[in-house]
Amino acid sequence: MRNIKRATAVVAAVTLSSAFAVGCGTAGTDNQSTNNVNGTASAKKEVVLKVAASPTPHAEILNDIKPVLAKEGIDLQVVVYDDYIQPNRALSAGQVDANYFQHKPYLDDYNQKNHTDLVPTVAVHFEPLGLYPGKSKSLSNIPNGATIAVPNDTTNEARALLLLQNAGILKLKNPNSIDETTADIVSNPHNVKIEELDAAAIPRTVHDVDYAVINGNYAIDAGYTTKDALAVEKADSLAAKTYANYIVIRPDEKNDWRIRDLDKAITSPQVKKFIEQKFQGSVVPVF
Repeated sequence: MRNIKRATAVVAAVTLSSAFAVGCGTAGTDNQSTNNVNGTASAKKEVVLKVAASPTPHAEILNDIKPVLAKEGIDLQVVVYDDYIQPNRALSAGQVDANYFQHKPYLDDYNQKNHTDLVPTVAVHFEPLGLYPGKSKSLSNIPNGATIAVPNDTTNEARALLLLQNAGILKLKNPNSIDETTADIVSNPHNVKIEELDAAAIPRTVHDVDYAVINGNYAIDAGYTTKDALAVEKADSLAAKTYANYIVIRPDEKNDWRIRDLDKAITSPQVKKFIEQKFQGSVVPVF
């Protein structure tokens, strides 16, 4: 009986040791495939990828690629924000894995002012800035002292001023610069008054001003299309080349396979077709 008990104990120990080794081996494989940039979809453990985005068009474009990423083992979760500050704060704090709402000049300005080092990956689309009618319906008879609402953040205000210049409303010191401010207006024949407002708030104030320069995503949210605008940034303009919207990440995520798959999916022919069909020129793919 003593020998039988000893043999049983040995078998149990061997079995337990084998089970432990298998368990450790499985965990190691999952961890390795999760971090392997060159791993295949079948090898990857299903993971969550949180991306902060503006409601339109960014969240809509991301939702279009959810099924594509699901096939790669990625559960894409879109976290929607209505302003331009929180998505970068959330990314820096690690609350999300990426964001998609901004162009590079805005990102550069944000990084400089907030001492952050967020980085862009792929350019996805350009949203033409539009000059929309408010109390005044035409540019052929601009009232003296007309009020024009423009975004109050540094990069989008400069962009708005370029649009006003191209529309013949005013002239800037450097007509080919994306750094101009209201202090750089050298000719203002209609004595227009520039009202600097939060970009998200401008669509709600259209009827209180003569004209309003509205960012593409907020214009879409408010039910406007580029057909409603009196002037629009052209696809071959300096703005189009400068203000493409990017996927943005933290620097430590550069080799994350989830980001690689996100970048590939969001610059696919499927997304290009989706953007062109859904937004009819109010959003323009740049890939």
